[in-house]
Amino acid sequence: MKSRWILPSLVGAFGSLLISTNTALAGTLQDWQFDANQNRLTLVTDEAVQPRAQLIANPTRLVIDLPGVQLGRSTLRRSVGGAVREVRFGQFDAQTTRVVIELNPGYVLNPEEILIRGQTPSQWTVQLPTPDYDPDLAQAPTPAPEPDPTTPQPAPPEQAPPESSGLAEIVDVQEIANGFFIRTRGGMPEDVDLDRNRDRDELELDMENTRVPERLDEQTVEVGRNGVEEIEIEQRRRDRARFTFELEDEDTNWIASVAPNGITLVQSRLRGDRVVMSRDPLPMPPVSQNPTPPAQPPTTPSQPPVQPPRDERTQIQSIALSPDGDRLLIRTSQPFEYRTERDRGSDNINIIIPSAELAQQIPNPDLSSNSPLRRVRLRQENGSVVIQVEPSSGVRVGEVNEVTRQVLAVELQRPRTPAPAPTRPAPNVGDLPNLNNSRLTVTIDPGHGGRDPGAVGIGGMEEEDIVLDVSLQVAQLLEQQGVQVVMTRQSDTEVDLEPRVQIAERANANIFVSIHANALSMSRPDVNGIETFYASAEGARLGRVIHDNMVPVSGMRDRGLKSARFYVIRNTSMPAVLLELGFVTGAEDAPRLADPQWRSQMSAAIARGILQYLQQNY
Repeated sequence: MKSRWILPSLVGAFGSLLISTNTALAGTLQDWQFDANQNRLTLVTDEAVQPRAQLIANPTRLVIDLPGVQLGRSTLRRSVGGAVREVRFGQFDAQTTRVVIELNPGYVLNPEEILIRGQTPSQWTVQLPTPDYDPDLAQAPTPAPEPDPTTPQPAPPEQAPPESSGLAEIVDVQEIANGFFIRTRGGMPEDVDLDRNRDRDELELDMENTRVPERLDEQTVEVGRNGVEEIEIEQRRRDRARFTFELEDEDTNWIASVAPNGITLVQSRLRGDRVVMSRDPLPMPPVSQNPTPPAQPPTTPSQPPVQPPRDERTQIQSIALSPDGDRLLIRTSQPFEYRTERDRGSDNINIIIPSAELAQQIPNPDLSSNSPLRRVRLRQENGSVVIQVEPSSGVRVGEVNEVTRQVLAVELQRPRTPAPAPTRPAPNVGDLPNLNNSRLTVTIDPGHGGRDPGAVGIGGMEEEDIVLDVSLQVAQLLEQQGVQVVMTRQSDTEVDLEPRVQIAERANANIFVSIHANALSMSRPDVNGIETFYASAEGARLGRVIHDNMVPVSGMRDRGLKSARFYVIRNTSMPAVLLELGFVTGAEDAPRLADPQWRSQMSAAIARGILQYLQQNY
């Protein structure tokens, strides 16, 4: 019988962040952009990569390392303006490209609201929350200049790892804001990992190089706060400790960060996947037994720092539609800042460029009768240029992005004619293996759907439509051959990641196949090919059979069978794969993906691979 003790109520805070995932060899950085309006950075590499990120204070810097990625050029810097001072890229070491998003003095980020998400294995977005402004931080002494990111730097004394021979010892568990702080002394916990049970009512926190003192071993802590009912502590083996949290809310996700003096576990607002955080580059302050109340903010509002004026006014030199009519391009005489405002009650958008003026003879954009724009108006207003973009009926004005430091692109999304319901005859089963009376179940997972169209490619082609069509055909072929099929979605509906996994688990499926289409930047139509991803050894065997059936039928380039940690293939208990049928942004792939006959051929190839695997293993 485990003894029980009561956790004292303590309140504290933590301030730094390190997100870490397993690294994978990548290649080169192909494309990137920072959307200042959305506070979002997009990174594109030519091979799969899994970023690591850390948040550093004074000034606030989010540092993102891309392991295995070559920058292929000297350090890049782009001034942003507002809360974000600049974004810069450098070659940190021979195998790592480093990205730094630096905020202006006084601005801070909530680490719980930073979302790093993989759209594909080679395309990642870093979504920042709206920065908060702290006038006290703005007055803090300026720290020493940051080292050149192209040169590897030794860790400063306070960041040096502890002696490898010393075990971390658990001291106590303390309640902090929105979570818990597990205080340690001596060495530093290693290989910290979080895991949820299938019912999602238990959270296990495992750590290597860690010792639980006898007074805490096999103890149960009654909590009843912060979403946790109780905590069980145990020594799993000589150097491995486990904390098991009995959860009140099955839907809440958790994140953990490691510092030299302990582990912080807090609730996360991130949807879908959990994020396990590893070693923190800054020492975390211990939680005081008598915490000092936080200082009250001043009653008078403080203004953010004023940006220094430019030496010259920015000239708006041209405004024109791109040749394909999908973007409005605004060219200027020098790097510039801008902001956007949407008109209430209309689809119009205003782009405001401060400290700017119109060139003497700026031509109006050529708007024909079938143009996506009804009107573009330019006006000079209080030292700024205001560009009002009025779309034609049915056209939506999308994101505004910097193509270069002197070219702004306004995305124009034309209305999409819905594809008629397919009236194709039943797919030809051909030489597909027959598994009648097999009692085998396959879960087919068409990616994205509903409000999430997935990748959007050449001609406005949307991933969700392609993969749903292929998935339905695969399901029909499997059922004709005696296999029971469970679909995660059968129409244009939105399904989150966790429910997709649960559908497969409840069906007790034998295998799980997630079907997607790939994408890169629209400026990289040269990137094409099929990829298959797995997260386990048995998933690799399943992936090899399906991949070998797809490649010869597709006529596409073979980008290979690869390991990845996508949520749906990592959290399913059965063999699972994620198929990328080709690039909707690829000049070679897009016409094939748009061809119904090609999609039917690929559906048959996928079904054949699934049936062959089932025949060989069941």
